[in-house]
Amino acid sequence: MMYSNYLKRAIDIITSLLVVIITIPLTFIAVCCLVVINSGRIFFIQPRPGKNEKLFNLIKFKTMNDRQDKNGELLPDAERLTFIGNIIRKTSIDELPQMINVLKGDMSLIGPRPLLIEYLPLYSEEHKRRHKVKPGITGWAQVNGRNSLSWKEKFDLDVWYVDNVSFVLDLKIFFLTIYKIFKSEGIAQEGHVTMTKFTGNN
Repeated sequence: MMYSNYLKRAIDIITSLLVVIITIPLTFIAVCCLVVINSGRIFFIQPRPGKNEKLFNLIKFKTMNDRQDKNGELLPDAERLTFIGNIIRKTSIDELPQMINVLKGDMSLIGPRPLLIEYLPLYSEEHKRRHKVKPGITGWAQVNGRNSLSWKEKFDLDVWYVDNVSFVLDLKIFFLTIYKIFKSEGIAQEGHVTMTKFTGNN
């Protein structure tokens, strides 16, 4: 398909460059705040599976500290999420560094979100198809519930996107994402500050 193979990549590069330029003041403020809150640790970098399950290093702003319990284990997310980090997450500013991933070609602006490597052996054969396209900063699942969805709902939406990707659909997701950011919808599952871990299909 012309759009998926060529035009989508061109749009990714142009749009991500514009976002980087436009958000320079916002990024500068976020960096200054995180330098203080996280003792100089600004970025969260973690390997994630991309298209065809090829690994890449995902880059985000670090919204949680590294506080540990007496056994040296990280405290629960709710206890490590900082005040500034919570604001950055709610406004999706933490996703801005992923523009670097888009420019490098690891990610697209629109696509299934890249999840943890440990989830790879847990997917059903149907849900593995979410890796047939590049992962995205936002996607069909994000504008239809984001982290408030169950894992099955999220994966079903991801696979639906893979089967229906088009310029019109991506444009719809782009504008819905902006709307969702201002409404701060679906940031976490009920009772959690993030998404609960995926433990496999029932």
